Amino acid sequence: MDPRLFLADLEAKPASLRRLASTLTGDVWRGLREPVERVLLLGMGSSRYAAEMAALRLRAAGVDAVAEYASAANSYPAGPRTLVVAISATGNSQETLDAATRYQGSGRLVALTNSPDSPLADVADLVVPMHAGTEEGGVACRTFQHTLLLLLDLVDRLTGAPRDGAGLARRAADATEDLLARRDEWLPRASDLLDGPHGLYALAPVERLSSAWQSALMVREGPRRPADGCETGDWSHVDVYLTKTLDYRALLFPGSRYDPPALDWLSARGATVLAVGAEVAGAAAVIRYPGDDDPGVRLLTETLVAELVAARWWAASI
Repeated sequence: MDPRLFLADLEAKPASLRRLASTLTGDVWRGLREPVERVLLLGMGSSRYAAEMAALRLRAAGVDAVAEYASAANSYPAGPRTLVVAISATGNSQETLDAATRYQGSGRLVALTNSPDSPLADVADLVVPMHAGTEEGGVACRTFQHTLLLLLDLVDRLTGAPRDGAGLARRAADATEDLLARRDEWLPRASDLLDGPHGLYALAPVERLSSAWQSALMVREGPRRPADGCETGDWSHVDVYLTKTLDYRALLFPGSRYDPPALDWLSARGATVLAVGAEVAGAAAVIRYPGDDDPGVRLLTETLVAELVAARWWAASI
């Protein structure tokens, strides 16, 4: 793992997204056996974060879907109309491999991976490549973004919604490019605001909870600092207590109808809030970018703020 290579991986995001967009003009899920009545998404770490967002959207459309820790001892049994998508960027995650073998030979096992020649691909009935390129920094950043996009495309395919994966990828590339180009304007301030003695705390609505989880993971994985992610509504039940005793530094991804009570507590207890993607009263700073009024663009773009902060802290620590 190398912070300079991690930064280079982040800088390559726009070009990588545009390459994926050209792939999404076709049906990357071609060969999927239908009909599908139940969807099981398996993964660990950021793979599971992305899977949770897809499962939520499938359930909202009436599809029986769950994102499962691949390490779970048991889950849904294989069935003639159960689609299993095992997600692993490297294709070598042991937990995901172990879980996938339970469905090997079912005719319904799909490997979503950045390594089409990996052990996970070998046991799958269908392989869907992430097309994220090699992440030289050793941190899943582009693969996380590509996993989200591909799973959103799967949601559209299974629910009959208009397929806009290519367009969304291009819009996310434009937004990502903008944040990268203007980083000298916002990154030093963001890094200072979030640089407290007690870690970083990310809040996001349930529809984009992966942004909070991934942001915290980037801070733990790169600079190895304490960080946690929480759903905004749940925050008032499980994390609010820390604001009374810690120098609380919040990275807020607005959009939840429960933003106001969380912000009331954060303000009353003198917490520092950095908001991304929308104006927030009382925030110490707000970072905007083109397309931040589009929920899909937000989901795919907003984690870049924490990723660049993490890269900056990581480089400074060496």
